[in-house]
Amino acid sequence: MNNLNCWEFKKCGRELGGENAFVLGVCPASTDIRFDGIHNGISAGRACWVIAGTMCEGEVQGTFAKKYNNCAACDFYSAVKEEEKDNFIPTSFLLKRLDAEV
Repeated sequence: MNNLNCWEFKKCGRELGGENAFVLGVCPASTDIRFDGIHNGISAGRACWVIAGTMCEGEVQGTFAKKYNNCAACDFYSAVKEEEKDNFIPTSFLLKRLDAEV
């Protein structure tokens, strides 16, 4: 079960071609290629906590600053940290990657 992307772990169906993508929209984590390969994920599928506009618990999450507390308590975030152990890329590094592209 290692290396699942968030949409696979959460079974939200918001990935490209997913069962809920047409109704709820495609999740930006499934299309943001800036993080492709991070934690061995597809697009931002294993770094979704830094992507604005993801949907959790049926509600669109805003910016990183607004959503991070929810993400830090998320079972998927915890699973990625546990799976990656010493290879886990700190959130601060991921955010710097976003800032470098602005």
